[in-house]
Amino acid sequence: MRRLISFRDFDWVLLGFVLLLSVVSVLEIYSATLHTKFIHFDQKQILWLLGSLVCMFAFSFIDYHLLLDVAHWAYGFCIVALLAVLLAGQRVLGARRWIRLGSIHFQPSEWVKLVLIVAVARYFSHLAGRNLGWGDIFKAMAMVGVPMLLVLKQPDLGTALTYVPILLCGLFLGGISFKKAAILVLAGGLAIIPVWHKVLKPYQKQRLVSFLQPDNDPRGSGYQIRQSLIAVGSGGIWGKGATKGTQTQGDFLPIPYTDFIFAAFGEEHGFVGAALVLLLYFLILMRLIQNAQTAADLPGTLIIMGVVAVLIFQIAVNVGMVIGLMPVTGIPLPLMSYGGSSVLFTFLALGIVMNIRMGRFVN
Repeated sequence: MRRLISFRDFDWVLLGFVLLLSVVSVLEIYSATLHTKFIHFDQKQILWLLGSLVCMFAFSFIDYHLLLDVAHWAYGFCIVALLAVLLAGQRVLGARRWIRLGSIHFQPSEWVKLVLIVAVARYFSHLAGRNLGWGDIFKAMAMVGVPMLLVLKQPDLGTALTYVPILLCGLFLGGISFKKAAILVLAGGLAIIPVWHKVLKPYQKQRLVSFLQPDNDPRGSGYQIRQSLIAVGSGGIWGKGATKGTQTQGDFLPIPYTDFIFAAFGEEHGFVGAALVLLLYFLILMRLIQNAQTAADLPGTLIIMGVVAVLIFQIAVNVGMVIGLMPVTGIPLPLMSYGGSSVLFTFLALGIVMNIRMGRFVN
């Protein structure tokens, strides 16, 4: 008989790092929206954080093996939800990404990440101990590819790309051979041409072009990258101080409370502040990896590493975008950018991680 899990076995250190980063997020959202029409976004973010925290504690008491058992049903529900977005979703700035439920805008594509992490972990844990064949690889690619294509149709390239590290993590930990991995990399490189001509929208192509040559259209497609670089560079070592960033407060930096919040933070708190935030991310990721290494079984390890893969990808792409090393994709910075769907996904994922950790101490 299994004894009940308890909060005694909770990873309070990990939660402390997460809450500290969340506080930094709220303060920066307040600063970034101080002189805009979005002045109450920091209060909304606090409400999302409190609600997500409650959900995390609730999720931490749901046995992750139960989530693995219902993963196929959850996957089917997500496909239906994504189809509903395409058919009846609310159109904002030319894209259908949200379903409106009263005053709440629900973005199913964020939930798909969590379901895919569990579904991919379930799939590869069942293949443990055998060499991955091409059939196994193609099934995993189809599992991730179907929701990815539906999200691309919205269109939402940024969120769709966050599904890729889940697949790559599963293939790597599932034991794909070097030869098959090399073939997939080569095939992916060859697929760039048809994707460019058939899949990407004109504005997405323009973002990639402006990333390579931002000075060609400094007031158009290259504006975001140029203003971000100016903001980060003007912060210097110590920054200009909270609420004193000229690019942020002067409304030159686009959407500084979401996609470019790291640029706004870098301008106001400088290199030192940015380095401390990156250190917090490092500590969170290392704590997650430690929990993955000590998980009671392979599915638990795969789930946590799936969460790690998504977080690393989002952090790398967002920070790289801010400093001009990556194209603008609209991928939020986890635990920093404003947005309820992103915050809820992160805390629910942490809830599953906590359950896996506490499962180590259950007889």
